[in-house]
Amino acid sequence: MRCSLKRSLTAVLAATFFLLLLLLLHGGSQQEQEPLEVDLRNLAPDMVLQTLQPEGALRLPRDTDDLSALHNVSYHLLAGSLSPHKKFLAVGLASVRRPRGYYLPATLQSLFKQSTEEELQEMVVVVHLADADPGWNTRVAVDIAHKFAHHILLGRLLLIHAPQEFYPTLEGLKRNYNDPEERVRFRSKQNADYAFLLAFAANLSSYYLMIEDDVWCAKSFLTAIRKALASRAGSNWATLEFSKLGYIGKLYHSSDLPRLARFLLLFYQEMPCDWLLVHFRLLLTQKDVIRFKPSLFQHMGLYSSFQGTINRLEDDEFQADTVDLPDNPPAALFTSMPIFENYEPLKAYSTAEGYFWGKDPAAGSIFCIVFRQPARVTRVRVRTGSEERRDDFLHAGVLELGRQRRPDGRDCSAYDTVGTFEKGNLEQRGLEKAVPSPVECVRIRVTQDQSEWLIIRSIDIWTTDGT
Repeated sequence: MRCSLKRSLTAVLAATFFLLLLLLLHGGSQQEQEPLEVDLRNLAPDMVLQTLQPEGALRLPRDTDDLSALHNVSYHLLAGSLSPHKKFLAVGLASVRRPRGYYLPATLQSLFKQSTEEELQEMVVVVHLADADPGWNTRVAVDIAHKFAHHILLGRLLLIHAPQEFYPTLEGLKRNYNDPEERVRFRSKQNADYAFLLAFAANLSSYYLMIEDDVWCAKSFLTAIRKALASRAGSNWATLEFSKLGYIGKLYHSSDLPRLARFLLLFYQEMPCDWLLVHFRLLLTQKDVIRFKPSLFQHMGLYSSFQGTINRLEDDEFQADTVDLPDNPPAALFTSMPIFENYEPLKAYSTAEGYFWGKDPAAGSIFCIVFRQPARVTRVRVRTGSEERRDDFLHAGVLELGRQRRPDGRDCSAYDTVGTFEKGNLEQRGLEKAVPSPVECVRIRVTQDQSEWLIIRSIDIWTTDGT
């Protein structure tokens, strides 16, 4: 009896301490504090979740506009609290019980460990624990709360659940593609899981990143995504892709999430989610896939969430360290060479998939990058040719940095030659020493006629900080 009373008193004191800690974190300055190491091992499971639910909020109504299943959904907020300020990026993932394997903690660990403190302040991770078994959701929430309490306390991690009463029916569904009933039910529920997750996350950030619960992340992936967005500044897009696998690494404007959520729910029983995401992109008039290389996310799960089958999918373009990614400042691109079909100059300059393919390169032909704002260039790397067309490389050419933009904005009038192509490739470093002042143009100039066409596979430009 005395031991039981002592344990109860210890639990109450521990809970009181953490509630006071929450008040200190959320009640004073809105500035984020340093991450805290929080030990919750002595608390009972229900006390852990209560401790990590500020203001005691268990149900959180989220109003959407017109689709009945998404209207006024009452989410269960299992852990975390909403930030009063919109973040730059929300990372969303849904998780259900797998017949084999449990990868969620490793995925979250990768998200947080691969991000700097500055990046974490611009990010919120939302996990939809979407299993039909509330006991499993609670056990996982407690496990995640133990492992990631400091991120929950700082508003960087939210654990939510959309109750099954809000889901559309999962019985008597259409068996499109002759899929077995069990698979149709699984993928239809998965569409609804993502729909409720998207609806919840719509107002949390400027951009939303969709991943799965079994991925590794590249170092500083948020900074890499920010660079990719800068390279697409001024262009219209619906989806940017940072992996070529499934639902992994798909980026959306948060303003598009409500209609994407409605779209997934409207067609939830028709086809798998990744197919619906393609249709959504096309409906928003983005015809081509915009996928950036290297991939920032890698699939790590060995067992599928459906029936526990072995799934060895890997992205062979994943790169764990993105620190050396180029800046490629926003620019307009021009060439004097005729362009073959839709192999436009932009495909060589952006890290999106594809390349430039020009016809009949001759001495004096140019490929010109005109920056929107002058920049101090430190390094340039150009790759020409391809595995399929080995002869379509730049046989003779030079790289030039230019100033004094011409009135038509398509070229510069003064250039310094800073490098010569060798076997179709060029990489020059230390360019800030050769041309210390900001430049407005980077130009590739052909110096010798060639009978083969010219493929420019990639152009990577690094600049000094602040440009």
